[in-house]
Amino acid sequence: MTQTHTQDYERADGRRLRLTYAEPDGAVRGGLVVLHEVGGVTDGTRLLVASLAAEGWLAAAPHIVDVDTDEGQGTGPSLLAATDTTLAWLVDHGVRGDQVGVVGFDLGGTAALVVAANRELGAAVSVGGRGISEPATGGLPALMDIAGGLVSPWLGLYGDNGDEVGQAEIDKLKEEAGKSKVATNVVCYAGASHRFDTDPEAAAEAWQRTLSWFDAHLR
Repeated sequence: MTQTHTQDYERADGRRLRLTYAEPDGAVRGGLVVLHEVGGVTDGTRLLVASLAAEGWLAAAPHIVDVDTDEGQGTGPSLLAATDTTLAWLVDHGVRGDQVGVVGFDLGGTAALVVAANRELGAAVSVGGRGISEPATGGLPALMDIAGGLVSPWLGLYGDNGDEVGQAEIDKLKEEAGKSKVATNVVCYAGASHRFDTDPEAAAEAWQRTLSWFDAHLR
């Protein structure tokens, strides 16, 4: 398995951020910002970072907040600032601006859509995530309110077997995202949990869709 590393990165303007990252063994296809779930950069986040690097992507997860609360992705402004700093780190490591994207899992999936509505990147993927009709945290908007203004191509992958997200909400989000001026797609895995943990087949299919989305848009 590709190894992950952690670095305290400081920009020339003095902004600092801790990053956990992994580098491909061979040629770098592009760079991905990985937005973590509640609880900070967990073993699951490190596995995702390493797995993306194994597919050829320079992947970096900013440590936005290292606490096990629903504020784990911070406020909208702090989320975007952390994303911007991580993007600068990727560019410093030779990734072109048109070859960067963002991916998030669970609450990080919510955050990825927020980024995709505020930053013009090559592609974005949300794997699960709450806060569609009502804000997931006090610092983030309801996704329904911003999906129509997406400025980065966005893929949303959801399961409908849970209390947080249902089929009706997912359908509304897909409709709103379709009003934007960029490519979007929303896929719902019937009967799967929002994390797909209990459905290996859905998890494997979602992983392939994620890789295909980045392959299609980061060239």
